Amino acid sequence: MMKITTLIEDTVSERQEAGVSLCHQERKDSCGIPQKIQAQHGLSFYIETGRHTLLMDTGASDLTWENARVLGADLSRVDTVVISHGHYDHAGGLLGFARRNTKAEIYLKKSASGDFFHGERYIGIDKKILELPNLHLIEEDEYRIDEELSLFSNITERKLWPESNRVLTARIDGKDVQDDFSHEQCLVISENGKKVLLSGCAHNGILNILNRFREIWQSWPDAVVSGFHMMKKTACTDDEIRSISETARELAKLPSEFYTGHCTGKTAFDIMKNIMGEQLRPICSGSVITL
Repeated sequence: MMKITTLIEDTVSERQEAGVSLCHQERKDSCGIPQKIQAQHGLSFYIETGRHTLLMDTGASDLTWENARVLGADLSRVDTVVISHGHYDHAGGLLGFARRNTKAEIYLKKSASGDFFHGERYIGIDKKILELPNLHLIEEDEYRIDEELSLFSNITERKLWPESNRVLTARIDGKDVQDDFSHEQCLVISENGKKVLLSGCAHNGILNILNRFREIWQSWPDAVVSGFHMMKKTACTDDEIRSISETARELAKLPSEFYTGHCTGKTAFDIMKNIMGEQLRPICSGSVITL
């Protein structure tokens, strides 16, 4: 059995959804003082499998580890950390984690060490991460950690590529260019004959990621846990609504279950939920998926 606890995400909910349970959103410490789970823009999963306790991403800050304490997630048990891509809201808690756990092996795409921007705002990783002793900088398009854990990248299709990507850039030789998200990697967990695909934001487009998965494994994943990067601060255009709807219709054809949050956004989630029904489920800070 695999258990995926969302240590941090953009939202907190008191409502339990089908297929996703909630840890108590408020607990009391040893002195009887209430301790609440908090939300912050970012994403981190604490994953327990038969062979590993691992993290997929670390959120934007050490608030992730405050939530871990409230949730009872034992960071000392973590043996593996995978960072999905080179943005602060997925790697900002990593240095704080490394102070708490010095033995876990950390996997990051080498290209994720680049300089990434949202407009003029730097959104890349803290370069001190590159000095961590247990860091593995991955250059391969397919990388097998062991029989249970695999990584893949090289997602080059652009079908229904998220429009919100277009404001995100990489600075190369002093010039800002459209980020191609070659620094994004996905995690696949294989256990008991099933495969679970995890991505941070699916910047490369969730359909393109799934097609790359199928190219490698000749099958579809049993479950997918990922943001879809469809969130916008302004209203969606008609073209964006059509793109979101078409993505949902394509996903609905697959045998996979989908769990999403973070950068998907409420508008996109609601549109997709109307099409996909119980095949699509939300995550939030403190939510637990049992597979």
